[in-house]
Amino acid sequence: MSYQNLVTENVIDLNRMQEFVIGAAKASKLRRASGLGVEQFLASLVRSTAESARPAISKFHVGAVGLGVSGRIYKGVNLEFPKLPLSHSVHAEQFLVANALQHGETRLVFIAVSTAPCGHCRQFLQELRDAGDIRVLVTNGKDSQAHPLSYFLPHRFGPDDVLSKEFPPLLESRSNRLIFLASTTNSEDDCDLSCGVHNDDSTDVTKKRNLTREASFGSWLRGSKRSLLDLKLAAFNAANASYAVYSRCPSGVALVTRNGEVYSGSYIESAAYNPGLPALQAAIVSFICGGGTDYEEIDTAILVETRDAIVQQASTVRLTLQTIAPQANFRHFEADAHKSE
Repeated sequence: MSYQNLVTENVIDLNRMQEFVIGAAKASKLRRASGLGVEQFLASLVRSTAESARPAISKFHVGAVGLGVSGRIYKGVNLEFPKLPLSHSVHAEQFLVANALQHGETRLVFIAVSTAPCGHCRQFLQELRDAGDIRVLVTNGKDSQAHPLSYFLPHRFGPDDVLSKEFPPLLESRSNRLIFLASTTNSEDDCDLSCGVHNDDSTDVTKKRNLTREASFGSWLRGSKRSLLDLKLAAFNAANASYAVYSRCPSGVALVTRNGEVYSGSYIESAAYNPGLPALQAAIVSFICGGGTDYEEIDTAILVETRDAIVQQASTVRLTLQTIAPQANFRHFEADAHKSE
């Protein structure tokens, strides 16, 4: 059985694209047509959402549906990756939050989920503003009442225990003030695409190369309206927006599919460290939300992270890609954090 069959054999009706984001106007219209209250309407979406989960190891489908202050509805499902450590998995609540982040949401006020949030997710959600007040409804029939998140984690450990109040919470606007490393070339494309490149078949030696002359990229570019600079900037912007407030090691990943679609994701940390979401997994969330079904569609992955970071993503991105998308090229770029004078 192929890797893709391992991942998707339990996904129901893959040909039907799940709508992972519902705009405010459409959400309001659908809710009124249902005749349900807001929370009950959101809960009614959980079962169909869970059908799009990819629990290739546990076979346990989880769906989560959240409401933002914007009025938009966000969905999340759990993802598991055979032949990789369980720590590479994405929980449905993590998927939902990454989805909201990628669509510019600033705050979540309600989450309906198919089963009670695990300890991992209860901790992960603490990074949101007023986390304890977010209402959570579990739709498994054991309790029909919504409860604040503080009900599920009454004695929490979170950003208030570690950070000063100057740090904006997860989902709120941020910039890690990254800058590209300087290049010795004069061409605009060369300058932005030849510095700090790590090929997936290289050793620890950093090579200076012009990616525009590499066949795997050149063939893609000839049929694409995007430039390589666009791809690097997508990963750079994701790194700049990443929530790395504890390690101060921001990173971002951009995935390029064979048909030229670009999906990016930002690294998300937790005060407790382990419930964090790596940048590659966040980009995979974007890929799935955009209609991606087969990881074999991924042609190239670009990672941007800070030079000499104490927390580095390159080795785990390489390992994950070799397992789920062995056909994909991997490129690694480094940036510096801007230092205030």
